[in-house]
Amino acid sequence: MHSFPVTTARSAPTLETERLRLRHYTKSDFAAHYAILSDEAVMRQLGVPGLNREENWRRFAASVGMWGLMGFGGWAVVRKADEQLVGTVSLFNSWRAIEPAFGEEPEMGWIFARQVHGLGIAQEACRAALDWADAALAPTPIWAIISPDNAPSFKLAERLGFARLPDSRYHDEQIAVLRRPAQALKTVAPRHD
Repeated sequence: MHSFPVTTARSAPTLETERLRLRHYTKSDFAAHYAILSDEAVMRQLGVPGLNREENWRRFAASVGMWGLMGFGGWAVVRKADEQLVGTVSLFNSWRAIEPAFGEEPEMGWIFARQVHGLGIAQEACRAALDWADAALAPTPIWAIISPDNAPSFKLAERLGFARLPDSRYHDEQIAVLRRPAQALKTVAPRHD
């Protein structure tokens, strides 16, 4: 069994891009998070209905708690211009009953508010998270699953270096499985808040 973290983060480090700040979630972020993940139009892209308050809270708490368990987890993606939470990017482990099995290798996911779709926000945030992973984790592949009808996420995944593998079944539904090969460790200047 591999041990992937090089440095163990107990909470999300703050990452800055030109337009975004990726940071640790706070309880006060839940309302905005809920608004995004309960939006039927957003969640339809993922092949699932909007999440109810209970499901949303579990996902929110798991995103925060993953940091203490695995040394990676979710980031609240905040637009710098107005400090609005516009999405989430996560590295996580769900122990999905899927073939191929991901094991302890991280899976990546991203969900963004409808108003920022098509603006390059998701790519900017995901690239920052992957740069962090390449610098902070021992070289490891990163997995993703995408609903077969989610063309925008396939385009993004390709730009991020994910390659599509043969489709699999998850919860009795066809699902696309993608994998980004392990990257050499990069040096990124840490930010201390």
